[in-house]
Order: sequence, then structure tokens, then C-alpha cells
Amino acid sequence: MGLLAFCPFLLVLVLPGGSRADLEKQRVDSGLEIYKKLFEVKRKDQMNALKNLIELNDVNQQYKIIDIMLKGLFKVLEDSRAVLIAADVPPDGPFPQDEKLKDAYSHVVENTAFFGDVVLRFPKIVHHYFDRNSNWNNLIRWGIGFCNLTGVFERGPHSQLLGLMAQELGISEKSPDYRNPFKADHSEFFPSADTFQKALREEEKRRKKEEKRKEIRKGPRISRSQSEL
Repeated sequence: MGLLAFCPFLLVLVLPGGSRADLEKQRVDSGLEIYKKLFEVKRKDQMNALKNLIELNDVNQQYKIIDIMLKGLFKVLEDSRAVLIAADVPPDGPFPQDEKLKDAYSHVVENTAFFGDVVLRFPKIVHHYFDRNSNWNNLIRWGIGFCNLTGVFERGPHSQLLGLMAQELGISEKSPDYRNPFKADHSEFFPSADTFQKALREEEKRRKKEEKRKEIRKGPRISRSQSEL
């Protein structure tokens, strides 16, 4: 994600009584503030996508879409983590200036936030996939830790998101007063256990049939020369 370029004169300003470290901190803070504004725009897009998913009101479709979405989300998170670790980018350090690192930074922050939105609104479906995937568990633990140190979630409408997500996933211990705010206020978005389990069984049957078809296609084939004999 591209960020607005900083004014060149900021780099040559001499602050009275200040140091080079002070100037660097001002530049870094400016970069983070610019990103926070872009993050808010991205969050609006994510909320619209989530609203469309909720309004499907079809468990089977939600199941399939979330399945595909989570695979893509965690692939991006894994690749972005590798980029940031390789470049030794600390979450609480200077804001990245390199375009590749900016993209990796924004992908981690935005995908971690969006995963939190999805797990809080569709906990049964997400737990069905997440709880059996230790790699995803490790990735989101790292993502939450990274985001907590960036300062992006310190204040504003997203300040509680990371904590609620961690508690819902069992990554952190649930506080005595923990409650999923969306589960209580929007119970119509959460299918009953019977409906959900039925949808899961139907989807598992569909997957097994598809896997069998793939195995049949991959089976031994008679070569043209053999068939002519």
C-alpha cells in the first residue's frame, strides 16, 4: 500500500535544541499517522465486505466463502511476516519507508484486524477451521503481538478488537466479564447448532466426493500405444 510522500524539507529541518533522533522520531510518527488514516479507509472497505457476507443469510455459502477467505488471509499473513522478519522490522520501531516493507506491514495489520472481525461475528465457522490448524494459531498469535506494539490500535473504534479476538480464540485467558458483543446484539447472524452442524456435514460430504473425483482423475491412464494393441 503506497503512503503519501513526506515533504522534502522535513529532512533538512534543524529544530532548536533538538537532535537528529528527535527529527527521525517526528518523521516516523508522521508516517504512522498517515498510515492510520489509510487504515481507517481500509477498515470501511472491510466492514462493507463483512456486511455483504452477513446479509447472505445462507450458512452453506458463508461456510464456503469463509473457508476460501481464511486460506488466502493466512497465506498473505505468513508471507508478510517472512518479509518483515527478514528485514528485521520491529513493530514498535521506525515506520517502514521501503514500499515492499510498507505493503508487508499493512497486510499484517489489516488482515489481523479483519480476521478479528470475522471470528467475532462467525465464531462457530471460524473455530471449525482455526482450531484444527496449528500453523494458523501461531500466525495469528504473532499477528496480534505485532499489532499490539504498532500503536495503530491504541485508541479509537478498534482499541478493543485485538483483546476480544484473543479471548474468543483462547489465545489469552477470558476475563470474567468477557462477552462477544456481536453474538449478543446480532444473534440472527449465528445459526443454531443443528442448522450449523447440518451445513458442516453437507459440506464435508461435498468435499469427500470432490477428493474422490480428483483421485480418479489422477489414477493410471492407458497410453495410446497400449490401447491400440
